Amino acid sequence: MVPVGDKSSTGSSSAAYNAAGADNPKERLKECCRKLVAFMCTQVGVGGLVVGYAVVGAFCFIQIEGQAGDAQHHAVELLRHNCSVNVWNATNTYNVLYRDNWTRQVTDALTHFQVNLALIVKKGYDGRTTEETWSFSAALMFSLSIFTMNGYGNVVPKTMLGKAATVVYAVFGIPLYVLYFRNMGKVLAQSFRWLYTWVYQCSMEDKAGGDMYNQQLPQKSRVIVPSTACLWVLAAYVAAGTVTFVTLEDWSYLDSTFFCVTSLCKIGIENFVPVSSITDAVADHPMKLVIKFVYLLLGMGIIAMCFDLMREDVQVRVRNLKMDIGLCFEDIRLRAVAVYRRRNSFD
Repeated sequence: MVPVGDKSSTGSSSAAYNAAGADNPKERLKECCRKLVAFMCTQVGVGGLVVGYAVVGAFCFIQIEGQAGDAQHHAVELLRHNCSVNVWNATNTYNVLYRDNWTRQVTDALTHFQVNLALIVKKGYDGRTTEETWSFSAALMFSLSIFTMNGYGNVVPKTMLGKAATVVYAVFGIPLYVLYFRNMGKVLAQSFRWLYTWVYQCSMEDKAGGDMYNQQLPQKSRVIVPSTACLWVLAAYVAAGTVTFVTLEDWSYLDSTFFCVTSLCKIGIENFVPVSSITDAVADHPMKLVIKFVYLLLGMGIIAMCFDLMREDVQVRVRNLKMDIGLCFEDIRLRAVAVYRRRNSFD
């Protein structure tokens, strides 16, 4: 029988239990799952999960929409062939001896081609094949536009399975993006707040004379980042994006600025989208794709950072305004009481 106070025996039993747990595959699997979940809750894990989610979604949409074939493209080819055959038959039958009949026949053939082509275009035909429409660059931007809620609209799924997959992808992707938005905003806000505080303290040291200022400055004082600094950061990021997309997409400066602002504000205009042309979708350099993807994803984090910092600045300003209004009313009350007492003293 083991005594209660015997520590050596207790330690040996716990060590034996740990050793047994280490040899158990289920316990090792549980421990790995716990570590994986803990890592995914960090900022690095959430960022990697968002990137992986976008890449997996791009490959899934390529496979789903690639199996649909080019029904519309084949329909347009058949329509063009029938129009050519009808024009040739009219030319072969009537020739130049029956000019009115030839003109009528060719006009009917061209009108039929025009009407049917307009109907196919209304259904989403844009002159591109499935491989050109659903390249990896376009599919990745489509996945990014879904869970970031931009919705450019230049690439849309046409199959029933693709539409259903888009709904499921958005349902799971939007909460993941919100988690990334909040975590990335907090990390960038803390980093920018530390940098601004360091610059502010260095500038104040230069103005106040170094050591004398260090003695007067509270050790745990917190510097509030003003809203103007956040606006300057946004302006610099938009300017950097403007230069980047002018170089990569061959846009004008106004169009590049327009795209950066609308994308960061989650408006999403179809006319200005990276990888929107056939040549870009087919032969886009991988480094260009990485730059575009990182710019849009990092821009969302900077928006979250500015939102967090500006909210803190607004809260401080509202608190100070509330105190000023309270002091103002208190001053008015004291003046009113003084005037009332003065009149009573005269009476």
